[in-house]
Amino acid sequence: MPTTRGRIDKRQAILDAAITVFARRGYDQACVQEIADEAGVAKPTVYNHLTDKATLFREAMTAAAGTAVARHLATLDRLTDPGDDLRPVLREVALDLLRCHCDDRSRAVRRLLHAELARFPDLLSLVRGPSGHRVTEALADRLARLTLAGRLRPADPSTAAEQLLALLTGPADLHWPLETPSDDDLIRITDAAVDTFLRAFAPGPPSQDSRAAGPIQRR
Repeated sequence: MPTTRGRIDKRQAILDAAITVFARRGYDQACVQEIADEAGVAKPTVYNHLTDKATLFREAMTAAAGTAVARHLATLDRLTDPGDDLRPVLREVALDLLRCHCDDRSRAVRRLLHAELARFPDLLSLVRGPSGHRVTEALADRLARLTLAGRLRPADPSTAAEQLLALLTGPADLHWPLETPSDDDLIRITDAAVDTFLRAFAPGPPSQDSRAAGPIQRR
């Protein structure tokens, strides 16, 4: 068992190092020796786990995307029981989703995806395939439960989930395509997104301005 655990840990270290090096150098300029050095392993060890550079790139991109999905799903768990006041919980969840979307690793994956899609036409399905849809599906599930509980007005939960995610990620990708937004920018985008979303989907009369809920805590 320790041998198996060590092999899994070493493979993960190689994949983490690969994304770091590919993001820094690009696919063409990245070399396996640099990835091995970054991971703290010998070059033959990289080839023992991942047979060649192309396989390493695909596996590293898939693993990085999977890690981001896991983070999103963990964040969405907080919507299972949001308490009496939905708005502040939804804002905190939305902000964490946006922070994950805009962190250095996620942005690196998106840059590499766009840069290498012609070389790796299967990359889009690997990175944004079934695992990518899990976030939208999980958010739709949480919104559907909130609707059944009378916390949101009746609507198609998948459409509502897609619209909330678009309200969050759209402005960030539009205004900061190459650099990371500041946390103040992320908070501003989140406030606007949640306010717009609840004006459309909250039950009863239009909701009050998002500022009434108080500031989101900065990290």
